[in-house]
Amino acid sequence: MADERNFRSSYYEKVGCRGVEEKKSLEILMKEKPWDRVKLKQFCLRFMVPAAYRNLVWKVLLVDMLELVDMSAPRTQILLAMWLLENEERKPPLFPETNFNSADTFIPIAKTLVELYDNEVDVYWICKSLTEIVRGMQKDVLKLKEGFQSMLEKEDVELFNHLVEINALDVLPLTKWFNCCFAGVLDDTSLPKIWDKVCSGAPKILSFVAVMLVITLRRSILKAANGDEVLKCVLEIPEQCEEVVANKAIELWQYGAQPQSDQLAKK
Repeated sequence: MADERNFRSSYYEKVGCRGVEEKKSLEILMKEKPWDRVKLKQFCLRFMVPAAYRNLVWKVLLVDMLELVDMSAPRTQILLAMWLLENEERKPPLFPETNFNSADTFIPIAKTLVELYDNEVDVYWICKSLTEIVRGMQKDVLKLKEGFQSMLEKEDVELFNHLVEINALDVLPLTKWFNCCFAGVLDDTSLPKIWDKVCSGAPKILSFVAVMLVITLRRSILKAANGDEVLKCVLEIPEQCEEVVANKAIELWQYGAQPQSDQLAKK
């Protein structure tokens, strides 16, 4: 029986039909409940995975097998797990003083991208690239914060002084805003305009966005008596204000920055 099976496999291979038998074998494995990941792994080692099943097989082997996330998890969690397999586990944490957590960057950005694009491959690669930009930006987070303060004082000294007087400058979630590139803070219509600049090598624009966000909410912030009230103001952004923030931030950036050489760290 074994000789017959080997002869048949050899014959299929010679006439170019081996893939048919492999596809049937894989389909049999995938009918098992639960899936036997050991057998799936052995199949992948011995044969070429049929293209129609490759996406699913990879997800089973790369995600579920390592127990990073199960297949019933939100798509953004699965995409994060894929990125962690590719990057995070091979690299030590960078700049712990900024409290950088890749999930805090990747997940909000992915949630925005899945609303913008249907193709998960596009979502993954764009999200991966933006997360890498943020990782590389950690050494300059302090410069972004300093840029925010000096710019706010220049653009709205009354608002700046009020925040200083009630000790609320340090309450503003600047690091969180910068590390997620304002994903989850501004809406899907406003964010792409900002990310155009970030993707083009100008992360400094994030300081401008923070300034215009605070200035746009100045009426509520000026009424705040302490840091907690200020924080509540900036966490409750009216929808009609979000596109205004993005547009005004870009205008301010174009006026006050040099787009061709907008680098945070000077070489």
